[in-house]
Amino acid sequence: MSALIALAAQVGAPFVEKVLSQKLGKAGGALATEVVRTIADQAGVAPEALEGFAADHPDRVRQAITDTEALAPEIIVLHTAELDARQAIFEAEKTEPVWVRAWRPLGMYGLGVLWFWNVIFLHVANAYWKIALPPMPFEHLMGISALYMSLYMGGHTIKDVAAKWISK
Repeated sequence: MSALIALAAQVGAPFVEKVLSQKLGKAGGALATEVVRTIADQAGVAPEALEGFAADHPDRVRQAITDTEALAPEIIVLHTAELDARQAIFEAEKTEPVWVRAWRPLGMYGLGVLWFWNVIFLHVANAYWKIALPPMPFEHLMGISALYMSLYMGGHTIKDVAAKWISK
């Protein structure tokens, strides 16, 4: 990251330099990620390879930083709009009754308990106490999991899984 900060200072890109050097505080973390992604896109490399690419091709990265600096107003507007949308969703969810928003985490933890019971705990309990508790049929557990995923993640998830399963 220090190479990118140095290159931003060389080309006179104050926005990019401030964001990458974290002068905007902890709240600028998502903004810094977006700036790095934009620089990488402009340079034509993956974001994780940008640091090494900057050492090998500083001129292309300088140009990418200059192009990103020109996009600074758009990046700030998009980042601000994302934060505003997140805040609006948070505020809207606070006004909902608890039962409306509690089914998601309760369902997730409930499924986790069922899977843990069926795959691990039941076998340990049967071995320890020398009993024979029957496991829940896996097809029922998969059905409950598919129902929860279709409700929580949307029908597209199940539709994609079913399409891939049928195509095999």
